[in-house]
Amino acid sequence: MNLEEIRDYCLAKNGTEESMPFGDNVVVFKVAGKIYLLLPLNESPIQFNVKCDPEMAIELRESFANVLPGYHMNKKHWNTVIVDGIVSSKVLKSWIDHSYDLIISSLPKAKRPQ
Repeated sequence: MNLEEIRDYCLAKNGTEESMPFGDNVVVFKVAGKIYLLLPLNESPIQFNVKCDPEMAIELRESFANVLPGYHMNKKHWNTVIVDGIVSSKVLKSWIDHSYDLIISSLPKAKRPQ
């Protein structure tokens, strides 16, 4: 996946908002004001941070060399994923979905996107 594919995939999710609160180098994707993905624009190879169930976060880090504890994030709940071709786009999308779903499930029903 490239930057545009990641961006398009996130923006296609219900209720997603895009912003750059940390400056011009990091795009943040939120739903109902809560972050589910951070995408630095100046990293090579591409990488992004996603929220993750704590047990799954450890499993992914142990199973994949391109999954690291979340850079500048709570290491218990966030992973940094390096997009280096080791993992398929389908798997990367499933990790983005997991992050989005964690945020959605934490929201009160009235705040969940329709």
